Amino acid sequence: MIKKINDILAGWPMTIIGGVFLAASFILPRAGWPAGENLAWVCVVICGLPLLYLAIYRLIHNKGISKISSCLLISMAMIAALMIGDLFAAGEVAFIMEIGALLEDMTTRRARKGLRNLIELAPDTGRVIRNGTEEIIPVSGIRKDDLVRVFPGETIPVDGVIVSGETSVDQSVMTGESLPVDKGIGDSVYSGTINRFGSFDLRADKVGEDSSLQKLIRMVEEADRNQAPTQRIADKWASILVPVALLIAILAYVFTGNIVRAVTVMVVFCPCALVLATPTAIIAAIGQAARNGVIIKSGEALEKMAGVDAIAFDKTGTLTYGHLEVSDIIPLGGIDRQDLLLLAAAAESRSEHPLGKAVTEKAKEEGFTLPEIENFRMTAGRGVSASIQGTTCYFGNRSFLREAGIPESPDLPELLLRLSGEGKAAIIAADSSHVLGVIALSDVLRPEAADMVARLNRMGARTVLLTGDNPKAAAFFAGKAGISEIHAGLLPEQKVEELRALQKNGRVCMVGDGVNDAPALKTADVGAAMGVMGSDIAVDAADVALMTDDITRLPYLKWLSGTTVRTIRGAIALSMCINLVAIILSVTGVLTPTTGALVHNAGSCFVVLLAALLYDRKYPY
Repeated sequence: MIKKINDILAGWPMTIIGGVFLAASFILPRAGWPAGENLAWVCVVICGLPLLYLAIYRLIHNKGISKISSCLLISMAMIAALMIGDLFAAGEVAFIMEIGALLEDMTTRRARKGLRNLIELAPDTGRVIRNGTEEIIPVSGIRKDDLVRVFPGETIPVDGVIVSGETSVDQSVMTGESLPVDKGIGDSVYSGTINRFGSFDLRADKVGEDSSLQKLIRMVEEADRNQAPTQRIADKWASILVPVALLIAILAYVFTGNIVRAVTVMVVFCPCALVLATPTAIIAAIGQAARNGVIIKSGEALEKMAGVDAIAFDKTGTLTYGHLEVSDIIPLGGIDRQDLLLLAAAAESRSEHPLGKAVTEKAKEEGFTLPEIENFRMTAGRGVSASIQGTTCYFGNRSFLREAGIPESPDLPELLLRLSGEGKAAIIAADSSHVLGVIALSDVLRPEAADMVARLNRMGARTVLLTGDNPKAAAFFAGKAGISEIHAGLLPEQKVEELRALQKNGRVCMVGDGVNDAPALKTADVGAAMGVMGSDIAVDAADVALMTDDITRLPYLKWLSGTTVRTIRGAIALSMCINLVAIILSVTGVLTPTTGALVHNAGSCFVVLLAALLYDRKYPY
């Protein structure tokens, strides 16, 4: 009951009501109605009781020095002011403190819907073959070594090894790879990934809580629980301020014999400016960031970003756009570039494979009219064949052409090796007797990536690539972006391990966009997600979302966080100077509790103004 009443009093509506009565208690006596001073009792009850409750709770339940908090000092000042009959001073310190607490709470709320989205990726049922009979059962009923059948378009229900069939699997949920991965007998597949083309049977290996998707969900949950909130700056200082304030107040009373001066010292010593400095600066910075397409979810993230020593990037969808484009059209067998593209696009026009779609899209961009085809045939994970203007043509990988009995041209192996080293996928084109050429496809590096990395390096931040993509593709794109430290072929748990290794040498920011990045985004000191291209799960797991997918906002974010922390420190130093002067004036009798509260209030307002100027601060780079 007490906690419920406390929660009601500590909200914005009641605090605003308390502020209105406090203002009336100051204005009305000076307008000729002395009894109006008693209206401050409303503010004392509304704003003071939650502070008193929190101070007592911490004294009872907290350990060691954490028993002494800023709310304890405020409560002591409030009670001292009430004892000498200065209601306005008592209400003022309680009101300012409560406003600071509410502002800080505004900057630290986090959404939780992304974890629910991650859980929804898990399929409810799976198709199991038992005693030669196919039956659909709940995923929870699938046991290790069960034979599970997966059709095209279905989500794979458990981890396992393919025992029959061939296909291409979209593993982006696990590895972030931009291309579907061809799978055959003996290859491993993961729960939560999507079977794109052929049907296959797998032998269940890891089921239930041991499956890859469930591990991914647990890692996000655990990383979220391990995100301890930053201790409030005012509470850090309270362990020093409380004994110092008491000592000075006692000395003022001993040497002057005036209890009013001692109470005034307690009032002006209250850390209200200290309480307001952090949340107001953070709110101003978050507002400016939102205006520039960066959503910062908490003040803690902003504070930590200022001290980040290393920034780790995912590749696909982060440094690159995350979609395939035709990068090279290389004729080899007496055919020109246009005819090679036309033949490939015609055959791939009936394919659902991302490589085929990219080739067809390229032909449309160049204005080609595709010829009619006959006898189209697709072999999952291998390639396609079709009869085009009376000629049977083949488009696929080397295994597909070997099975068709088509000899390789002498320069083909070296060409494929070069393209692979550049992180490109290759479609080999051939007719019934020889290879016609190669069409290469690649993800596209964001043009601003290299400049962004250079700026971060100049700011003293080390840049690292953490990707589930293959090492050759990772090295190619990292080289173009100017990143020298590369960790490739990583599953989600391996990204987390690499991040923890980086954290041994300082704070780390992780930048990613996919579901597979969610545990890493949670584990990092600061997680930044690509807001437009990124998954809802990645955006929710992150502390920061780049809503325009403009990675040049990362150096801006680093600058803004550093500027915010410097502003907060400056505001704290200013508030300390104001308190020092006010203490001297209190001890000498120049200030009373009421005038001391006004000076103390003016100092708080000045600190708020200084912090609010952050909103219009210009990014200098």
